[in-house]
Amino acid sequence: MSNTPTKTMTYTRLEGLKHIKAAYDAGIQTFDTANAYSNGLSETILGKAIEKFNLPRDEIVVMTKVYFPVAKEQTTSGTALLGTDTELEAKGYVNQFGLSRKNIFESVKRSLERLQLDYVDVLQCHRFDYNTPIAETMQALHDVVQAGYARYIGMSSCYAYQFQAMQNYAISNKLTPFISMQNYYNLIYREEEREMMPTLKMFGVGSIPWSPLGRGRLARPLSQQTARESKDSWIAVSKTQTDAENAIINRVEALAAAKGISMAQISVAWMLSKDPVAAPIVGTTSLKNLEDILGGIHVKLTGEEIKSLEEPYQAQAIIGHW
Repeated sequence: MSNTPTKTMTYTRLEGLKHIKAAYDAGIQTFDTANAYSNGLSETILGKAIEKFNLPRDEIVVMTKVYFPVAKEQTTSGTALLGTDTELEAKGYVNQFGLSRKNIFESVKRSLERLQLDYVDVLQCHRFDYNTPIAETMQALHDVVQAGYARYIGMSSCYAYQFQAMQNYAISNKLTPFISMQNYYNLIYREEEREMMPTLKMFGVGSIPWSPLGRGRLARPLSQQTARESKDSWIAVSKTQTDAENAIINRVEALAAAKGISMAQISVAWMLSKDPVAAPIVGTTSLKNLEDILGGIHVKLTGEEIKSLEEPYQAQAIIGHW
């Protein structure tokens, strides 16, 4: 897996093609998407890029996800259909969400059609399904691999006890185990270090964190606000603006200035120093920003620098699992 997989989430068709080609040319070989991203459009664009640029299938790694329902019309908004089971069913999405055997197989089939591929390299569970037995989910995922629709399986955004229960069931019953966990983890949100990271190390599973820049907050000084920050509803939910968070961002800014590099590069370098992180998932709507982020691969932080960046951190509420 390349050091920084890229996320193909909310691009327009033209933007998406440009970003995927630029990422591949820069050495990125892993592309992460999901059936719910832009209601299937993200997968469609990635599939078009693979075909248009003749990206070698034996070289690239394609990752997608299953759990959320996919709206009947594709959109560039990137917004997944959310709601309770009753609310989703009332909208006509009966048996079209969650980790039931039926939805897993139907979702994989539709994802492959949009991607124009025979298989994906990693099929990830986008969330934990409280309403489907773990036995049913893990058997279905195993059968998907056995059928040749996916090479490996991974998990995303759940509690450590849930991951352990699913992984233990797979191992105990000689089914396909998870090889990866895509969790929310960065310098301003390190709650995963308490339970999830030790659990992953115990199982030998790699972490591929999403939002390594904290939804962009670790990429710019506190005095700067972007259009995304003012409109992103997820930021509004997760944004605590604590003194500890502000102190960390200020230290990232100071260290970046001292080294003559960007804050994004410092944040990525810190991420790559953490075990068991295999590679952070990066996503950007700017080719310039993509090039900048990739520069973080070559930055090595000293132990003292890492300690200084982490020192202000304070415990906070769990987020990233909804």
